[in-house]
Amino acid sequence: MKKSLVYFVQGLVITVPVVITGVVVYKIIAFIKSLFSVFGTIVSPVIDPFIVGGIAMVLIFLMGILGSSIILRPLFNIFDNALEHTPFIKTIYSSIKDLLSAFVGSKKRFNKPVLVTINKENNIQQLGFITKDDLAELKISTGTVAVYVPLSYSFSGNLLIVPSDHITFVSASSSEVMKFIVSGGVTDID
Repeated sequence: MKKSLVYFVQGLVITVPVVITGVVVYKIIAFIKSLFSVFGTIVSPVIDPFIVGGIAMVLIFLMGILGSSIILRPLFNIFDNALEHTPFIKTIYSSIKDLLSAFVGSKKRFNKPVLVTINKENNIQQLGFITKDDLAELKISTGTVAVYVPLSYSFSGNLLIVPSDHITFVSASSSEVMKFIVSGGVTDID
């Protein structure tokens, strides 16, 4: 029963960010489409979805600008703070927020690509990213780091706690290493 709960929670962590992002984009597109439905077909049934999609992307871009502005930033912070302190919602919201900011936000976490020695005897190694250098807050011994290892052709990965001496830093850019991992090693690195 306990393992089923763990699987369910892990499924939520993987599924919820993708679903919420999809729902938000879908709702924005549906809203824009409803605004233009008063006029009927704007250009043609084939081109209209591209127009609506383009307008949705511009609106999302404008939300990013507004969220960064000095004037509206306090309002976004109040809204953010309210979500961060609402039971149950805070778990989902903060997970989504942390995941998104790890990839594209100002707090990028996947910026230290490393090679982790999984098996010293056979020299088996795996590419990943250091996400936390100090694990004292988890009461994990010093000399270990948290390394996220993305899976190929997937949106998921594994978090490994690795001794620091099993880590070799990679000099390639984070985006190139991520692209290489996600492609299963078939992409070329520039």
